[in-house]
Amino acid sequence: MSLYVLFALTVLPLIFTPGPDMLFILSQAMAKNAGAGMKATIGVCLGYLVHSILVALGIAAIIVSFPILFETIKWLGVAYLLYLAFGLIKSVFNSKHIVIENKQTASPIQKGFFTALLNPKGMLIYFAILPQFMTKSGDSVGQALLLSCIFIGLCFVVYCSLSFVFVRISQKSNLDARKQKWIDGGSGVMLTLAATWLMNN
Repeated sequence: MSLYVLFALTVLPLIFTPGPDMLFILSQAMAKNAGAGMKATIGVCLGYLVHSILVALGIAAIIVSFPILFETIKWLGVAYLLYLAFGLIKSVFNSKHIVIENKQTASPIQKGFFTALLNPKGMLIYFAILPQFMTKSGDSVGQALLLSCIFIGLCFVVYCSLSFVFVRISQKSNLDARKQKWIDGGSGVMLTLAATWLMNN
């Protein structure tokens, strides 16, 4: 299986995991319409584009100059995936609800941009997970940018789709707890498998 396909399968459950990006986008869709959610999504994707450029150049330098540091990043990525998986699986056994504020902002693109730019989860995806799917023998900058494009593209598709879905259920302020537990549990298992694969490669 292609490394790029494996990367997509690894980050997809992370994208579906509720975080600042998703909650902001859905709040805009529920407050107004799907168009507002899409504008917020564009802002989020632009924020991640900044991460893409910075990380692509930085990771290329690391691979060329510090192979040991690159190996260290690998294990940090594995640890981060396992940490996220543990949190998701643990959430299956609690009764916490995810609340989405029905609040519209005047500039969803700008707010989405800064939400992504300052999102710790997004930073960790770029610094700890993305490098695991790069080969040292290839064009490091090109690989990093291509992986970033895959991540940003998936974010765009998923978040835009969710905007349309949540407009239809905008009367509800909370995500269905039972369905969310299934999503969290499935995502946790997928991240555990991804971490296991990384450990063996």
